[in-house]
Amino acid sequence: MAETLHIVGGGMAGSEAAWQAAQAGLDVVIHEMRPLVETFAHQSGDLAEMVCSNSFRSDDDEQNAVGLLHWEMRAAGGLIMAMADRHRLPAGGALAVDREAFARDVTQTLTALPNVRVETGEITALPDDGAWIIATGPLTSGALAEAIRTETGADALAFFDAIAPIVHHDSVDMSKAWMQSRYDKGETEEERTAYLNCPMDRDQYEAFIDALLAAEKTEFHEGETAGYFDGCLPIEVMAERGRETLRHGPMKPVGLTNPHQPDIKAHAVVQLRRDNKLGTLYNIVGFQTKMKYGAQTDVFRTIPGLENARFARLGGIHRNTFLNSPTLLDDRLRLRSRPHIRFAGQITGVEGYVESAAMGLLAGRLAVAEAAGWDLPAIPATTATGALVTHITGGADAKTFQPMNVNFGLFPPVDLKGGRRNRPARYKAYTDRAKADWSQWLNAGHAGRAAAE
Repeated sequence: MAETLHIVGGGMAGSEAAWQAAQAGLDVVIHEMRPLVETFAHQSGDLAEMVCSNSFRSDDDEQNAVGLLHWEMRAAGGLIMAMADRHRLPAGGALAVDREAFARDVTQTLTALPNVRVETGEITALPDDGAWIIATGPLTSGALAEAIRTETGADALAFFDAIAPIVHHDSVDMSKAWMQSRYDKGETEEERTAYLNCPMDRDQYEAFIDALLAAEKTEFHEGETAGYFDGCLPIEVMAERGRETLRHGPMKPVGLTNPHQPDIKAHAVVQLRRDNKLGTLYNIVGFQTKMKYGAQTDVFRTIPGLENARFARLGGIHRNTFLNSPTLLDDRLRLRSRPHIRFAGQITGVEGYVESAAMGLLAGRLAVAEAAGWDLPAIPATTATGALVTHITGGADAKTFQPMNVNFGLFPPVDLKGGRRNRPARYKAYTDRAKADWSQWLNAGHAGRAAAE
């Protein structure tokens, strides 16, 4: 395969696409504007840097759609999952990683390949020829975004992604906080004590909500509107929807027992999850925010145990631009008006690290098949990856298209035989069917490639 694949963006999707293509023999150039051109959210020039959270969410591949997506990517030899497993941190039933070590290892692994080259610099226009994958993520540069809008004749949709703050562990008052995963979930003691918990009684919770609502917030630029993705709402926006919203969301007190006061049920609990392998940094789970920095320190230090908290990073907010993919992309992730260009990752309208990487995995494999001249079968919609790509390239209503996490609602209904109708049985049926169909799709791809060669 003499053709070179150019990938714009070295995030989750771009890194995974590069790995899949390079492993199949394609020469790959990753065009990454960082660190030459900085973004609001990124801290380094490493590939696959995690900026919003260090969690890939549930790793349960039998009862959870994102866990199933993990399974599919592992089965396809995905780099992102391999590096996540290598740098895994205790997080109960979730897959959380040491984000700095993870990104560093992804970077070193890719750049060590003889057929992968990273070129630093900003791509500001859509290419006229060649094989390209655009995987620029939620922080697509203004120039490239404008080029995409000009090409498509439609305004890209936008919402705002908020980033959770990170706390130094040694600044937490452990006479008030304790370590425990919800419902003691996990196979080891380390997993069962993966989260740091800060309890609140009713008065403390009400005072926290008051402070949250009164805090000074980031102002939007003229002409911008805040259309949030429900899976990543700032906590102050959740609080504005009702004073009890946080108690039934990231601050729910269920499945936890305070060893300092075992007979007293907390009214609400703030959880922090380990952010690095050393255990020196913890991020506040679900606490994405658009409060101004000064307000953040004031409000978060009202949380019991965080009165003297030191912050390694405060929360922030950035614009996230994505395509109206149902109208612009075909089922092979190609831009209909310029089919030599594929899109992958969050810019396609998937939401989440894993979903973005999965679209990169698919785009990379599709590019390989096209370059080699062999046919890759349509990906089954019964798989997690297939359900996502089906949704963004035609399953969703273009008029109301919004970013989407993988979930069983995107899958074709499963036929439950023998009267098994409870939720665990239904989810297991989804994942069993998906694993069989994904394995068959991978095997068919290998067979098609062998026949072409």
